[in-house]
Amino acid sequence: MRNHWITTTLLSAGIFILLSSSVCAQEKIIWSGQEKPIVEQIRGLRKLDDSVRARTTKELALEIRQLPIVANKLQLAGALANLSTEGDFGRDTLQEVTTTLALALREQPPASKPGEPDELYLELASLVRYEHMSAESDNPQFKEALTRLEADDAKRQKADFTLSDLQGKTWHLRELKGKVVLVNFWATWCPPCRKEMPDLQALYDRYKDQGFVVLSISDEEAAKVSPFITERNISYPVLLDPGRKVNEAFVVEGIPKSFVYDREGKLVAQSIDMRTRSQFQQMLAQAGLN
Repeated sequence: MRNHWITTTLLSAGIFILLSSSVCAQEKIIWSGQEKPIVEQIRGLRKLDDSVRARTTKELALEIRQLPIVANKLQLAGALANLSTEGDFGRDTLQEVTTTLALALREQPPASKPGEPDELYLELASLVRYEHMSAESDNPQFKEALTRLEADDAKRQKADFTLSDLQGKTWHLRELKGKVVLVNFWATWCPPCRKEMPDLQALYDRYKDQGFVVLSISDEEAAKVSPFITERNISYPVLLDPGRKVNEAFVVEGIPKSFVYDREGKLVAQSIDMRTRSQFQQMLAQAGLN
């Protein structure tokens, strides 16, 4: 699960309410006086400078942890976790967010169907598997979530595709063996996607002569994507996946999301959210680019 600007992947109606100004009557949640300030701060996180956002995120994690054990506490913990991987706000901050989510899940574990862990357990498992945070849970859903993520990664390792870019050139992933390939899923309407594009462009300019390829995939139409790319002077290949078949092959349920394959075609790094230039640099280092 990731939020990232796809409503269908938000954790619950409660989290959608946190991020949206329009709320259907049947989805309305009553926030306590103690919770309302936290809700408003979470809604405003994306407007903050990164350094302020990091500090505010850490403070919010601690505030949520101190709330009484009520249903809203779990929703707030999930909403904060959902926003805390949009860039690099420090490992200490992300660990506090992870600890708060794990505690809220332990206090009020949500129900699930057999073999289908709740999205919040998938969120916690993602923080552990991909962000290398520490968290423990004896709830079977947590183990099921980790197993799900492992299976998703196996699909991504086997995934292949042939898509055309905006200039009509065809790209076949498995024919790029010998190069370092970063596959990036994005959309024009996605603010975190737009925020990371200049860093992707800078890294492409730096490493393209060393066999580095960026394949940036959108499920939108060329008429929308082409002027957007031209306006921002993006020169790395931008591919179109209007039927979302490649998105499905990579189990992409939220964007932005990036995957790095080394010169042998092995999946060596991935992001579950927006990355900064230094974070992308760390991913590429795992494929041998320094």
